[in-house]
This record gives sequence, structure tokens and C-alpha cells, in this order.
Amino acid sequence: MIFVLQVRGSPALIVTMLVAPVLLLLLVPFPPSSGAQLPNQGQAKDLPIATNGQPFPWDRMRLPKTISPLHYDLTIHPNLTTLDFTGVARIELDVHEDTSIIILHAKQMQISNVLLLAPEGIRPLHVLEYPHFHQLALLSDSVLTKGRKYEVQLEFAANLSDSYHGFYKSSYRTSSGEVRVMASTQFEATFARAAFPCFDEPAFKANFTIRIIREPRHIAISNMPKVKTVELPGGLLEDHFDTTIKMSTYLVAYIVSDFLSVIDKTTHSIPISVYAVPEKINQTAYALDAAVKLLDFYDNYYDIPYQLPKHDLAAIPDFQAGAMENWGLSTYRETGLLFDPDRSSASDKLGITKVIAHELAHQWFGNLVTMEWWNDLWLKEGFAKFMEYISLDISYPELHVDDFFLGKCFDAMEVDSLSSSHPVSTPVENPMQIQEMFDDVSYDKGACILNMLRDFLTPEAFEIGIIQYLKRYSYQNTVSSHLWESLTNVSDVCKPGSTQHCDGSDDELDVRAIMDTWTLQEGFPLVTVEVRGREVRLSQERYLKTDDPSLTEGFLWQIPLTYMTSTSNTIQRFLLKTKTDILYLPEEVDWVKFNVDMSGYYMVHYAGEGWNSIIRLLQHNHTALSGNDRANLIHNVFQLVSIGKVRLDTALELSLYLSRETEIMAVTQGFGELVPLYKLMEKRDMAALENQMKGYIVDLFRGLIDRQEWTDSGSVSERVLRSYLLLFACVRNYAPCVTKATQLFNKWKDSDGTLSLPVDITMAVFVIGARTPEGWDFLFEKYRHSMQMSVKSRMKTAMTVTSLQDKLTWCVHLASYGEVMKTQDLPGVVVSVSKNPHGYKLAWDFLRANWHTLIKKFDLGSSTISHMVTQVTNQYSTREMLDEVRSFFGSLTEETGSEMRCIQQTYETIEDNIRWMDTNLPLLQAWLNKRSHKVAHEDL
Repeated sequence: MIFVLQVRGSPALIVTMLVAPVLLLLLVPFPPSSGAQLPNQGQAKDLPIATNGQPFPWDRMRLPKTISPLHYDLTIHPNLTTLDFTGVARIELDVHEDTSIIILHAKQMQISNVLLLAPEGIRPLHVLEYPHFHQLALLSDSVLTKGRKYEVQLEFAANLSDSYHGFYKSSYRTSSGEVRVMASTQFEATFARAAFPCFDEPAFKANFTIRIIREPRHIAISNMPKVKTVELPGGLLEDHFDTTIKMSTYLVAYIVSDFLSVIDKTTHSIPISVYAVPEKINQTAYALDAAVKLLDFYDNYYDIPYQLPKHDLAAIPDFQAGAMENWGLSTYRETGLLFDPDRSSASDKLGITKVIAHELAHQWFGNLVTMEWWNDLWLKEGFAKFMEYISLDISYPELHVDDFFLGKCFDAMEVDSLSSSHPVSTPVENPMQIQEMFDDVSYDKGACILNMLRDFLTPEAFEIGIIQYLKRYSYQNTVSSHLWESLTNVSDVCKPGSTQHCDGSDDELDVRAIMDTWTLQEGFPLVTVEVRGREVRLSQERYLKTDDPSLTEGFLWQIPLTYMTSTSNTIQRFLLKTKTDILYLPEEVDWVKFNVDMSGYYMVHYAGEGWNSIIRLLQHNHTALSGNDRANLIHNVFQLVSIGKVRLDTALELSLYLSRETEIMAVTQGFGELVPLYKLMEKRDMAALENQMKGYIVDLFRGLIDRQEWTDSGSVSERVLRSYLLLFACVRNYAPCVTKATQLFNKWKDSDGTLSLPVDITMAVFVIGARTPEGWDFLFEKYRHSMQMSVKSRMKTAMTVTSLQDKLTWCVHLASYGEVMKTQDLPGVVVSVSKNPHGYKLAWDFLRANWHTLIKKFDLGSSTISHMVTQVTNQYSTREMLDEVRSFFGSLTEETGSEMRCIQQTYETIEDNIRWMDTNLPLLQAWLNKRSHKVAHEDL
């Protein structure tokens, strides 16, 4: 899944007790053989209490392993008029220990007519419910015998969810204004239990046979192809779908809608279909081509054929995650799948292709081989994020996807540099903790450490190891060590400390020993390099933004270092396994650059004269290093300012070379380090220094901005960079940009929006247009009626960048109501408004005032809530705002989110901002003054 955003529901199921009065239930015996299920047997007072007041016979969040499901026979009947659904689940069970208790999941549904179908006959089961764990206990009055198969049947009913999880309602408005309703599923991570009773943990894999009852005006699709449709009394139809292969509950999917589809086939004759609402079906051609191409790629890369007879991709009008990899039926936000060749940008194309690549990678890595438990979520998500780049690099070289990978590592380091970070593989138990695993550490850090390992082992060895892993564990569940074992078996052998891979050595690499240091401890290393003649002294410590040095102690990584020097651009390698070490160069050098192309997930500090030698190199011959190397240096030097390793004026001196930079990753990283400095000042009353800083950045990139054409020409990277630069220039009131954008907006407005603007420059044009009330209103009207998702997305962003306070307030309320602007977009709107110097207080006040509504809609622990919390607050830099933030979050209870990791991250970030401002403002002021005097002198 991409950016999975889940929703937990409100309280209690209503479970119907079906058989016998309460007194009879109290008499049901617990056989001695079921002791594994009764950790507190004989101590009823210690057991949880079921909804009927009786002891619930299981006291753990995780299900017991005494019974596992083999097959689910599901019939689901959604009613899109009354917005509820009924169903019957018939589950075949395999009994591993004698027991009289079946524990499984159900959430917010009415359960009735629960039967045990045993060889001896059919009999009712007693039902207990413990909503806090979303668990049901089915109690039999006779023992279920080890080694035998049984079936249970449960009838159930519930409302379609009004969140974005479980079996939920979605709707869309046609161009004529008609609202049409549909129903779709989103089960990852713990929401299948809200759609049907089940064993809702990834290790309980089973086969699923699904039937959907619907009206003739709708269609139904699911994981597998439809095998037949049966007419039912009352004019209803029942679609029967083929039985799935063995899979986890979170991958089950079904949709009832009025969608249309387009279809094609892969070279292996697998039918691929893309589904969308009828008026947007003409925006599906690109996604269909990409899905066919990428499924073929993975078929070949993994050397394992795609396991299902078809794959559908569906664009869902209401969808909180970016996309979801349900086996055979992946689901997407409309902006993640729909592409209009005339209206979508290069960035849209790149994003859509990456999302499809991510979800299709999961069909093997996640679906075929699944993590044992959510603590190893990174095993599928880190890998799918990594495979986005591997697959596109080979299948779509024209997208230049390598130009964007480093950004993922920088994103991960931002979170991973806080003491509130977590290891890639982290123990989790409850649904909120599971939700919190869907973050930059699991996805982006996971991808970056896999990239580091691939570079270290060689791409060839890595690929062989991956294929072995998938073949060995197909249809099974794994832990991280299984992957390391597969990669160790095929890795190049190499002596520790060697500067190159050395085939034929007696020492085999222990991949697990290396990678455990990256997955089982949080954070990442800072490697300090000091060159003394031919001697290079190395030391490692944890990079951590804190004023408590004790928090950096006790960390040690095995770091696959790479480096090149002024005398050789051959990449050298060195495995640093100890706190300190020394390596020797063949000769003295002018400079050394470690972490070549930033293939490793670590930072480097060049001690002594190291940074000065790099600054000289960048000023005189910056192309001696790759664009990625330059982006890596920009990132490292500014991040080292935050922990006092480098002075701010040193980092700013390095930034001067950016006036000659043209590569997208280095340019955007330059912005990424410099723009936050004035963003911190926007929240304080210091306009003079703030404007000086803004002026410096505009001057730095003026030459590159002036060279941008207002067209759609060039490579994908050039086009993405053009959009970025022109938007920045217009937001910063750079006169040539504002003049041009104003002219284009007026022409577009005069044509009533029919004028075809170059796509890459529309953001800059819309942002300038939205500055006036008339322009904003015109943009809003066009937004209301547009059917192009990428165009709507750019208009929405532009409307949140305006300085018009009443319009910002209106934007937030529109997204809250969910009619004209989808509620799924509310988090993005709030965050965008929070970045606006005219809207940051509005966003914070909205977040506080609507907190309880937001956590109900978007779910505690979800990346949606976490993103809102951290992004709305991460530019605050005063004690007053820290106190205000602490006061609000400190007032929450555990039920309303007080235990969420993002709150601790927020405190740490604001404290770091305060420290940065206290330490560096005088330096910044002095450096900018000195530079402006120098520039003025040069102009004379």
C-alpha cells in the first residue's frame, strides 16, 4: 500500500446471543486441553469481561494458534440505498489442539445464527463479544478435536462505513450534478474484521470464495474473475467469483459500483482491466498500458509467473490511502490512476507510474510472500517502495526515476533523526501501533537500506537472492531473517574491511549480521572522516537532533562505506564494523567524497579541512561530482549545522555554488535546506531578516529561473524542475515570473478556461491568479466542474496558497463538508494552508477545534493524522507555540491519541527549531549582511 491511512470505529458491536439463556452459557465446560486458550483459567476475575458481563475466555490482542482457517465461503449483500450490508460467512477450520473455544475477529457488526457444522451434525454455538480487542468467542458444548476439520457459519449485518476503511460507502457527482453511490473495501491493516467475521491477522492465510448480491444497475468485481451470475427473487443478481489462492484477510477486496472498464493483456495473456466512473473512463489508457508493461516486468524480474488469472486496477472516488495492493484487484485514489495526456503534467505521469509499480510489486512481495506480523511491515512496504525505482529505471528510462530516489532517503532521515523514531522492525500489538508503522521509516528507510544492500552485494547477487526468497516462501509468512538468509546464500564473498568485493575469499558475508544493525535499532549513523595525508580516520555515532548526548550512546552499525577521491573516480568500498577505524589511501588527495551517489543510508561529516576542500571543489568544478553526490553534500552540511558539527556560515558558503547548479536533485535539495530557514522566521515578527533570506534564495537561482521556458519541452526531470522553479519564483514575487503568469492567467480567464496552457506552468499561473478575489472565485468555479483529476489537484493547491484569509477559511470548510471538495482531501488542504504564512494559525486552530471529528474519520495512528500533526506544527520555533502545542496534546487521553508517536515527534521538532534559531540567527544575519555588502561592492 502507499501511505495507508486507516480508520478505527466507535464502540461496541451488538452481538446477538442465539442459544440458551445466560445461565446455560455459564455451565459450558472449558476442557483441560484448551488451557493454551485460557491463560488465566480458574481466575475469571482476571479475564476480560464480555459485553454481557461474563468472563471472556481470552485476554490477548493476538489470536490463539489453536485453530486456523482453511477456507471462507462469503456471501455479501450491500444495499446502496439504505447504506448497510448483510452477509453469511462459512469458515472451514483446522484444529491444532483440542479446544471448545474459537476466538476470531469481528468489529461493529451484528452477529446472529452462529452454527457449528461438525461431522456429527449441526449445532448452535454460544457467542461472547469483547469489543476492545474486536474479538468474538464461539463456545462449543463439546470438544473440537485436534486434527479434525470443522465449519462454522455466522450471519452478520452492519452499516457501510462512513470512514475510508472496512466495507465503506463512496460517492461521486456526475457532470450533470447527480450523486451516485458505490461501495468499496479497504482492509489493510485491521479492517477485514469490520466487513465479515474472520481471523484478521496476516499469518492466518486461507482461500476465499466470494458471492456478491447486487442490483442490475451495478457491477461487482473482486479478487478473482466472475464465474457466473444467478438471478434471485426480487430482481437482484448474485455474482459468483472463483476461489482465490491462499492469502491474508487484508488482501480481500470487492467493489459494487457503476464503473466502466478498459482491458488489455500482458505478454503472458493475463487480462488487465482499469475501472473508473463512466465520465472518467477516457483517462484510463495510460494506467492500462503501464500496468501491462510493469506486470510483464515483474513476471520476468521475479522469475515467478503472476499467480492469479487477471488483475484489475480501480480508481475509487473516496480513498484515503494512495493505493492498495489487494491481490488481483488493486485500488487507487483517482489522482493515482487517471491520466489525461493533454492536461496531466510530467510529475503526474511519474507519480501514477510509480504508484502502479508499487502496487504490482506487492503482488509478489507482500501477497505471495507475506510478513508474519505487522512488526515486519517494512518487508513488503520498503521493498515495494524500492521496486518502484528498480522497475521504472528499466521499464521507463525516459522518466529518469533515479533523479528522485534520494528524496525518499532525505524524508526518512528527517523522522529518523529524532529520538522518537523507531526501528524498521518494531514490536507492535494494538491497531493504533500497527497503523503507526505505515510511515517514512517503514517505506522510505526500508527502501533506502535495501538500495544500500543491493549496491553492496551487487545488483546481480541481490536479484538472485530475492528470487530465491520468493520461491522458497511462496504462500507463506516470513520474518526479516528469512530475507537475510536468502541473500547471504548468494552474496559475493568478501573479507571484512576489504576495499572491494573479493571473490574467492574464505570469509562469507553475514548479511543478517550487517542488516540487523539497520533494522533492529532506530536512527542512522553519522560517519566522521578526517584525512591526514594518506591516512583516513573514521568514526561513527548516531546522528540525533537532541541536546541530550546520552541518547546517542550504545549505537553501532555495520556500514558499507563507499568513497572516491580527487585522484580516482573508481568507487572504493570499506565495511566499517567498529566505532573507529583507519583506512589508507594509495596517495595523498585534494578531497575525498564518501557515500558515493548516496547509495548508503548514513551522513558524513568531513572534519578538519574536509568541508573547505569540498567547498573549493564545488566552487571551481562542481561537475567533478554527480548530481546525487552534490545533493547529498548539501543535505549533510545543513543537517550538521543542526547538531553543532558545522557552522551555519560554512553551510551557506557551500550553498553559493548553487548559482551554477542545474540538476534537479541538487537544486531541489538546495531549496529544501534553505527555504525552511525563512519559513521559521515567518512565524515570528522578523520581516527584515526573513526578506533578506528570501532575496538570497531568489538571487541564487535567478539565472536558472530566467532560463526556464514557459512550455512543456524537455525531459521529465527538466519539466518537473521547471514547474518547481516557476512556482517558487511566482510565490516569491519575482517580477518577471509574476508578470508572465498574470498575463497567462488573464488570457485563460478571458477564454473562460478554454485556452490550453502548457501543463508544467499551470501551478505558477493558478497561484498568481488566486491572489485576487475574482481570480480565486474563477479558479474555484473551474475546480467545481472539472473532471480532470490532476487539474483539480493543482487548482486546489493554488487556492490554498492565496493570501486572502476568507478564501483560506472557505477552502478548509469546503473540504470539511465533502461535497464540492472531497473530505479525503481535507488533510492535504489543512497542511497546505498551514504552510501559508497567512494561514498557519487557521490550520492549527482548525486541527484543535476538530480533533475528535478528525480522529474518528481518519483513525488514530494513521499516517493521515500523523502527517497533519507533524506538518501543521513543524515550522513553529517559539516557546509560546511549543507551550500551546503541549497544552493541547497534553489534554488528550489515550483514547483520543495522547500515546501517538507523532505528538512526541512534534515536540522534538519544535524544540530543535527553537535551538536552531537561538544558535544560528546571529550567524545568519551576519553572513547575509556580509554577502549583501560584497554584492553591492561588486556592482559598483
